[in-house]
Amino acid sequence: MQQNITDQELLNLLRTDGDRAMEVLFKNYYSYICSVVYKILPDANLVEDLTQEVFYELWRKREMIHISTSLGAYLRRSAVNRTLNFIRDQKIKFDEEEKIDLGHSTPAKGQTIVEAEELQALINEAVDSLPERCRIVFALSRYEEMTYKEIAAELDISVKTVENQISKALRILRQKLDPYID
Repeated sequence: MQQNITDQELLNLLRTDGDRAMEVLFKNYYSYICSVVYKILPDANLVEDLTQEVFYELWRKREMIHISTSLGAYLRRSAVNRTLNFIRDQKIKFDEEEKIDLGHSTPAKGQTIVEAEELQALINEAVDSLPERCRIVFALSRYEEMTYKEIAAELDISVKTVENQISKALRILRQKLDPYID
């Protein structure tokens, strides 16, 4: 990364000379964002697509963006969110394709599948409704199977914060899903 330009200078440049700023951002962060996405979704083609989408969104929001953390942390968070949303959307698409195949199932099996899909949809909705940091920490723990220490390092937070966010997520999920689980 270029050492002579600060995040704030780069953000200011993004608002005034977007093309030049995007060139610098791309050179500085493209590989890093690809590696973040790859940790979640190890598919080279999807990694490049999702990374491009992160930069596109930054470009699209360049005039109104306010970043309170470092630029690297903001881009990392954007990449994680974009990737998790992609996975969720693909899961929904896959579930819809599975529903089409239900005609080949027995009625009892079909009912079980529908109930499982409904429960999964409720779980996805509950996870999506978690506060942003809580959702990210929960997703890294449960979907990527990262340790608390790895999550803390990835998000640049303490292990205790990770523990608190996981506890908070589980408490919220229990409250939201309690009526649906025996």
